[in-house]
Amino acid sequence: MGSNISATGDVRAVLDGIRRIVQTLRESSRWAEKHVGMSGAQLFVLQKLAESPAQSLNALAERTHTHQSSVSTLVSRLVKDGFVTRTRSARDGRTIELDLSPRGRRLVARAPDTAQERLIRGVRQVPAARRRALASALGALVGVMNVADREPLMFFEEHGRRSQRRRRNA
Repeated sequence: MGSNISATGDVRAVLDGIRRIVQTLRESSRWAEKHVGMSGAQLFVLQKLAESPAQSLNALAERTHTHQSSVSTLVSRLVKDGFVTRTRSARDGRTIELDLSPRGRRLVARAPDTAQERLIRGVRQVPAARRRALASALGALVGVMNVADREPLMFFEEHGRRSQRRRRNA
C-alpha cells in the first residue's frame, strides 16, 4: 500500500508541475492578447527577432525551439500585420532575412518577457543530466499517450483554432 500512495503522490506532483506551467503559459498568452493584441506565440517570435534578425525561417525555428512550419505560419501573419519584414539577403539572393519593422520594435519595447522565454531559461538552468532525464521522461509519456505523431505547435498557437472558427462562421 505504501508504494501506491507514493505513486499517487508522484503522479500528482507531475501533474501539478504541468498544470502550473500550462497555467503560466495561458496567462502570458492572455496578457499578450489583451495588452498588445496578439497571441503569446506571436509576441515570443517578435522578441526572438528583437534579439537579432534571422537569416531564415529555419534559424528562427531553432531559436524558438519549435518546428519550422509553426514559425512559418506565425511569421506570415506578423509580416501581413506589419510587425516583421521579409527581405532577400544582400549576400545570397536565395535567402530570406526576417527582421522587426519599426512597428514591431515599438511593440516589443513595451512588452515583458513571455512565459515561453521564462520556460526556456528555466529548462536551460536545470543541470544537463536532469534535463536529459526530463526529456526522456516526457518522451516516454508522449509515447504512452499515443500522441508522438502530433506536430508540436508553439505554446498556445492560435492559427488552427482561428481558421476553424472562420470556417464555421463562413
